[in-house]
Amino acid sequence: MITDTFQLACSTCANNFFNSDNDAAGWAIAVMLLVIVPLVGGILALFIRMARRERTALDPEYCDDYVPPSS
Repeated sequence: MITDTFQLACSTCANNFFNSDNDAAGWAIAVMLLVIVPLVGGILALFIRMARRERTALDPEYCDDYVPPSS
């Protein structure tokens, strides 16, 4: 069954928007985003930095030449 409304939140958050007595779910989502986004960004920056440093410090003597397989 197709509904006319587009649901953007879980039922707890959706009900919280109608009854704005307590915004605990909204604050919980905001705090999680404020913790998770910088954490994932830091991990991504670490991997990018490691890849760049590995590329600059790579000794060509230890590189294997890539030979594509013949089909």
